[in-house]
Amino acid sequence: MDVLTGLTSPFPRSEALVKATRDLDRGRATPDAVEAVYRSAELEVAALERRLGCSTRTAGYLRWPDLFRAFAETWEGFSVGPLTRWFETNTFYRQPILLAPPIRVPGAFAARLPPPLAADPAGARILLPGPYTFAGILDNRSGETDFALVHRLGRLLADEVRELRGRGFATFQFTDPLLVARPPEGPRAEAVVEAYGSIGRACDGGTSIVWTFGGDAVPAIRLLDRLPASVVGIDLAETDVERIPRDGERTTIGLGVLDPRTTLAEDPTDVVRVVRAAAERRGARTVWLGPGASLDLLPPAPAVRKLEVLPDVQRRLRTGGER
Repeated sequence: MDVLTGLTSPFPRSEALVKATRDLDRGRATPDAVEAVYRSAELEVAALERRLGCSTRTAGYLRWPDLFRAFAETWEGFSVGPLTRWFETNTFYRQPILLAPPIRVPGAFAARLPPPLAADPAGARILLPGPYTFAGILDNRSGETDFALVHRLGRLLADEVRELRGRGFATFQFTDPLLVARPPEGPRAEAVVEAYGSIGRACDGGTSIVWTFGGDAVPAIRLLDRLPASVVGIDLAETDVERIPRDGERTTIGLGVLDPRTTLAEDPTDVVRVVRAAAERRGARTVWLGPGASLDLLPPAPAVRKLEVLPDVQRRLRTGGER
């Protein structure tokens, strides 16, 4: 079995970084001093990813307040709204408010990527919101219908991918938890498939990953199987492996095997068992493993302990051993 691992969300911010940004807000630190803390923290996350043998690198996305801000602040048509709870967690995002049909600004999103990723774009994982979740969480005052907005966001995200492919980036993850938390039906479902079709064409030989969590994936599995993406990931903390249909046609699947809702590190033996069961039911020969939900639900230390399970799991799956 081929096994790839990596971060699927921003990494938790360290106490030093939190303190530095607060000091900047209160006038007790200079922008240059805080920039130095950011760069040091990003290099630490990148070094951790290398040590753990991650197949892709993120450098933590530590500068991002939330998944949507890089678009709400750079695409035309948006303003940034109130703090809103992220699912049933103690984390929040600022709800984007869409006042007019969105217009992408070339280069603006790329400028928000972690600086270390530019050194190795082919090995980077670019995090983006999935078009269905993006459309579902924003305050839509633009006059567009929901499914038309999914279409438009899919095309705009495809344009971002196309630009980034030109810069050498190759792996793009679309975080789309509403696909399983509130599965679309009818025209909305068709809009989702078409949106990912636009994205898939823009990938042009790259890898597109759709990552879901926030609900049981089984009711949405037929739609997930239709998505024209390289990998579709499901959160095994919320999906019973024994209920996953056996008739999947994908030879590559993504599995969220680390649960950030608890600080306890997973048992590698249990993870190996459940990955093998899921791969067998789906007929998959390649698996992408990582945290299911957002890792920044945790403080840095327990997040690292959980991630340190992955190399052992990867070794056992590749060699066929139990220990």
